[in-house]
Amino acid sequence: RAARRDVFSAVTEQTCGLDVQADPEVIVQNGTTGVLRCSFKSSEVVTKRTTVTWKFQSNQPNSLYLTIFYFSDGQGYPGLEEFKERVQFIGDINKRDVSIQLSPTQFSDNGTFICDVKNPPDVSGTQAETLLRVVLKESLPQKNTGVIVAAVCGAMVLLVIIAVAACIIMRVLHSRHEYEG
Repeated sequence: RAARRDVFSAVTEQTCGLDVQADPEVIVQNGTTGVLRCSFKSSEVVTKRTTVTWKFQSNQPNSLYLTIFYFSDGQGYPGLEEFKERVQFIGDINKRDVSIQLSPTQFSDNGTFICDVKNPPDVSGTQAETLLRVVLKESLPQKNTGVIVAAVCGAMVLLVIIAVAACIIMRVLHSRHEYEG
């Protein structure tokens, strides 16, 4: 009986090795291109039977998950009309990248995007969710690049001043020493 259970667990471990991963949140400026990254790990080889389904659920109350893109048999198929011209598959399924881009983004795109992959016989596993936030330019998180550059430049100027001051002090002390001697 224990041997039967071991065989069963070995079979289920092999066929349940699907792991789908995506960015938990993407923030993008309205009217620009948003990239929704999704990748998967599977113990099986990618074949024409591998399918990818992208679904969307709006932030609006009582909204349902609607298919916006479907990939099967090496082909991409548009889903929901509202996304038809704006969704593009940018991944490489053979590299287990099933990312899409959405362009141009709209405020109505605020919501949750689901990436679901089936790679038979790996068909059970988790779906990956990405929360997309479409914001005005002023609402984008600010990058600290300017502050970092200013701090580094300030530190370098300070080091130069200290080096010059040290040279002047050494000269003064050296010239006093020669004068005394």
